[in-house]
Amino acid sequence: MAKAFGEKLKILYLRDYLLKYSDENHPVTLQNILSYLADLEIPAERKSIYRDLKILGKGNSSDSSGKDGCAGYGMDIVKKKDQYYVRTRDFTLQEVKILIDMVQSSNSITKRKTTELIQKISALASVHEAKTLNRTVYVRNRVKVMNESVYRNVDKISEAINNDEVLQFQYFTYNLQKKKELRHQGKKHIVSPFALIWVDQNYYLLGYNHEYREIRPFRVDRMTAVTTVTGPRQGKKDFEKIDIATFTTKVFHMYTGEIKLVQMRFQKFLVDAVIDRFGEDVMLSADGEDAFTVSTEVAVSPQFYGWLAGFGKSAEILAPESVRQGMANHIREMMALYS
Repeated sequence: MAKAFGEKLKILYLRDYLLKYSDENHPVTLQNILSYLADLEIPAERKSIYRDLKILGKGNSSDSSGKDGCAGYGMDIVKKKDQYYVRTRDFTLQEVKILIDMVQSSNSITKRKTTELIQKISALASVHEAKTLNRTVYVRNRVKVMNESVYRNVDKISEAINNDEVLQFQYFTYNLQKKKELRHQGKKHIVSPFALIWVDQNYYLLGYNHEYREIRPFRVDRMTAVTTVTGPRQGKKDFEKIDIATFTTKVFHMYTGEIKLVQMRFQKFLVDAVIDRFGEDVMLSADGEDAFTVSTEVAVSPQFYGWLAGFGKSAEILAPESVRQGMANHIREMMALYS
C-alpha cells in the first residue's frame, strides 16, 4: 500500500523538483531526479520518469497502436543533452523582480512581513535564480511601518465593504518613544467604508464619516480596534459622485481640503512632474517659449502648497486669488521660522 501511495505522489514531487531546481542555466539529469525521489523514499525507475516527464509536458502525440495520445499537463519542459529544465513559468524572472521591488518599496508592509513575502515570491523562480533576487533585497533601505495589524485591517475593511457593514475604529499616532498614542482622547470613528485605495505607498480607506457627514480618507496602518457595528452603510450617493481615478490627483498625500479649480504656470522642464502628479489627461497650454500653464482641480491644503513650493521660482499659482494668497501666506510662515 505504501509503495502504491508513493507511486501516486511521484509525479507531484517531480513537478515540484523541476520548478524548484531547474532552469535554462541549471538543467537536471535523470540521476538527479532519481536521487531526489530516493531521498523521499519514493520508488521510481527510469522508464516511469520518462513517462511522467511526457505527462507533465505536452503529452504523447500517439500511443503504440497509432491512436492519438492524450495531451499532457502543459509544462514547458525542455530536454537538453539528456538533461531537463523548465523553460517558461507563470512568472518570468523579470516579473518576479518587479513584484519584489513593489514589496520592498511599500511603506505599508513591515520589515518582518516584507521578508516573508519576498521568500514566497522568490519561490516563483528556481532556487538558483532566487539567489540573484536575494542580492536585490538587501541593497535597499526603505522606511517601513511598525503596525503589523495593517493586513488584518485590510481584510476587515474588504469584508465590511462586501457585506455592506459599518466600521468603528480609533486612530493613533506615535510618540517620541515610538509608542502608540490614541488621537482625540481615544475617540471612536464611525465610518461607512466604500473603497480601499493605494496612494503614496500606503493603504487608505475611503469612507463616509457619520459624524461629519462627508467622504474622507483614513490611513489604514493608523487605524486600531477595527470592528463592525450594526446598521446599513450611509453616504452611498456621496461616494458615487467621486471618480476614484481622478480623486488622488486632486488630493495631496491624502490631506483633504476645499476642491478648487487652480491655474498654475510651470517652467517647461517640469512637464514630466506635472503629468506624474495630475495624469496624462491634464491640459497643458504653452505660455511663451519656456513655460506652460495648467488649470485643474486640486484639494487646497498645506500639502499642496508644499508640493508647489518644492519647485521654487519655476512654479507659480495664477488663479484664483484666494489660493494665490494662501500660497503667499504659506511661504511667509515658512520664512518666519528662519528669519
